[in-house]
Amino acid sequence: LNLVETSPPTDDHNNTISTMIGSAFARSRPMMARYDVSPHMSKWWKGVRPDDGQITRHLSPFEQQIIVPWIKTWPKRAYAKFADSGPYLIATFIIVYGTAAGSDAADAAQDRSYRY
Repeated sequence: LNLVETSPPTDDHNNTISTMIGSAFARSRPMMARYDVSPHMSKWWKGVRPDDGQITRHLSPFEQQIIVPWIKTWPKRAYAKFADSGPYLIATFIIVYGTAAGSDAADAAQDRSYRY
């Protein structure tokens, strides 16, 4: 048997191994730091500068009151829509209600005819 004496690893050896492992993952470290950017877009977002509080867009008065014009013209448009399709809706409602009421009355009459 040939026994060779080996010395325990030194601190230099441990530092070399940790440096090698650290350099293997050096490129992925910046990607892991950004949790708000998906990995395939990290290269594009790397060049984007933050705004530093600068306002780049504001709302115009037309965008701030988007409901008011609709409320002002609502009665006129509702009347126009009802005048256009109102008679058809009323006739349809009368026919459906009349059919339902008539069939209920006929069913009740048939039920009463079988009584003793």
